[in-house]
Amino acid sequence: MSDPRPLHRLFDLTWSDYVQGTVITMESEMDLSLKQQFLDLVLIRKSSEPIPKRMPDGFEDLAAHNLVTFKSHQETLDGWALCELVGHYVNYRKQVSLSLQDLLPESDFRLFAVCARYPQKLAQQVALKAVKEGVYEMQLVTMLVRIIVLNQLPCEEHNSMLLLFSAREDLLRYAREHYRPHSPETSTLLYELFKTYSEDPTMSTKLQEFVRQSIDQLLQSLPPEELRKHLSPEERLKGLSADDVVKGLPPEILETLARQLKANGPAPKQP
Repeated sequence: MSDPRPLHRLFDLTWSDYVQGTVITMESEMDLSLKQQFLDLVLIRKSSEPIPKRMPDGFEDLAAHNLVTFKSHQETLDGWALCELVGHYVNYRKQVSLSLQDLLPESDFRLFAVCARYPQKLAQQVALKAVKEGVYEMQLVTMLVRIIVLNQLPCEEHNSMLLLFSAREDLLRYAREHYRPHSPETSTLLYELFKTYSEDPTMSTKLQEFVRQSIDQLLQSLPPEELRKHLSPEERLKGLSADDVVKGLPPEILETLARQLKANGPAPKQP
């Protein structure tokens, strides 16, 4: 795959879809330095008015600025990843404040780490306080970090967006059946997500088969104009007659073909 971090890109896009129509805006893959170091996600709460939907577990109490690092099933959430998150927070806080002498208050910021698997090694090094099922907290310097473990989140509708990234068959099935689109592009987004899973060599055979079935079902549910985007030229023409193909050509293409045929003259008669 050309994109070296496809799951991260899809994680950002899914959040963008989820917060549509709320007081939350989103910045993804924010470059915070001269040497590129990307912060996965920033959720910016534009006002204190209530969010008109239930947020996923762990994200209920958002501050004005919420910095999120994401570790897929291919990655490990460890101490270094959290140190990077704090480094991003320090840099980001400087950039959004009026000056280094007039920094926004620390209470305007929250740190989140989302990971597919429970960070076993990290739990052996630092104390992780269980907040609720699948949600933990830890103290890092002066900041509290909220850790959300996707494989442990309960199957509830408000968690379905995050469960799309759990890489566990039962949770993926629940997410696929319960995630409700918030934009017209969501079906395509889900297709790209499952396509990424299907091409992942680390996935089990059973899970890959489930993903292939999910792709088939998603394709069947797509409207015709969206479906055509995911078909090869050969698949698009399959079952069509020559007349059907000609009818589907844009007028400008038909005009160009007509001019070329006229310039070339009539086809020679066969002996």
